[in-house]
Amino acid sequence: MRWLITITLLLLFQWYGFQAMKTLTSNKWIWVFYFLIVVLVIGNLLIHTLVFDRTPTMEPRFMYAIGFFISLFVFQAVLTIVMISEDIIRTPIALYNYITKIPGQIRYLPSRRIFISQVALGIAAIPLASLLYGMYKGKYNFKVLSYTLEYDDLPEAFDGFTITQISDIHSGSFDNIEKVNYGIDLVNKQQSDLVLFTGDLVNNRTEEVLPWIPHFSKIKAQYGVYSVLGNHDYGDYMQWETPKEKIENIEALYKAHKDMGWNLLLNESRFIEKDGHRLAIVGVENWGNGFKQEGDLDKALTNVGAKDFKILMSHDPSHWEAKVLPHPYNIHLTLSGHTHGMQFGIEIPGWIKWSPVKWRYKQWAGIYEKAKQRLNVNRGFGYLAYPGRVGMWPEISVITLKKSKDAV
Repeated sequence: MRWLITITLLLLFQWYGFQAMKTLTSNKWIWVFYFLIVVLVIGNLLIHTLVFDRTPTMEPRFMYAIGFFISLFVFQAVLTIVMISEDIIRTPIALYNYITKIPGQIRYLPSRRIFISQVALGIAAIPLASLLYGMYKGKYNFKVLSYTLEYDDLPEAFDGFTITQISDIHSGSFDNIEKVNYGIDLVNKQQSDLVLFTGDLVNNRTEEVLPWIPHFSKIKAQYGVYSVLGNHDYGDYMQWETPKEKIENIEALYKAHKDMGWNLLLNESRFIEKDGHRLAIVGVENWGNGFKQEGDLDKALTNVGAKDFKILMSHDPSHWEAKVLPHPYNIHLTLSGHTHGMQFGIEIPGWIKWSPVKWRYKQWAGIYEKAKQRLNVNRGFGYLAYPGRVGMWPEISVITLKKSKDAV
């Protein structure tokens, strides 16, 4: 049924796209040119899907095939919506003309208006241009977002302590070493006390990250770099020759974290000590609604006391309301990623923050607070599937912990 709906929509979009071109111009070469673009975009996606293997080398090319298809699909969808709106008016007029049979009436169906086709193409061009911009510029448009969070029970030694969070690297998607290195340099430029990575280092295979190990190993912080796994890190979204091959893949990923100097936490915790005080860094494996649920918060908190100040790394933000908030321990700050902000949205600070991903996740980007506990959902360092970002730029979160003035 899903495929039938998709094919029906595609055929409908092609029909209305051709109708728009036919109304605007009688030049058949323009019709042919439009037709060739459609064939090339759809054919390119089919070839990359059905013929080529998704190796680390081919992965970026496959994503560009997806990106061009999405751009065309959205362009045609907007075009179709506007053109159908005109048909809603034309159809009753055609029926009325047919029933009344006005003398001398030759065409029962009124001709399409050039103005409507021009408007349709103008409106459709806006998301098309945005999506193409997102593919070539937006995906490496790194933004540093800074937050200051106050806590009554923050240990005094950690007043002013800074944390840089990155998430969702998706190393198999990258196609520009210079731009990625710029993002890495931007992480180090923050000179935070601690760097935390909240999962999805790869898309599917560990070999995707191997060429990037020398680059991401440059990320340093005085109190170390800690990391957890995301849903893509387990290799669940591809077929393996044998179960052993899948096990070897995840073990190689553990080694990749180690080779980069990152401390991977698998349902466990570590303490950061400073001037006789301590802060607990807790890391769980992936736990998400509708995704792998390997995260074990109780196990991760085994050596952590109820009164310890706790920072939890959990890839999927749905874990926060499902397991973190109901837990008897107060988890002061949870850091997540996963949503990417859908890589598409509109954000004007203080005015609007919107993305279609809000229909899937209650917490999808930025800081959230409930029951004196906070969650930061990072929009992601990399990208997946659609090889671009529009409005939801790649993010480096910088969080400064402060002791509440009333508590001092």
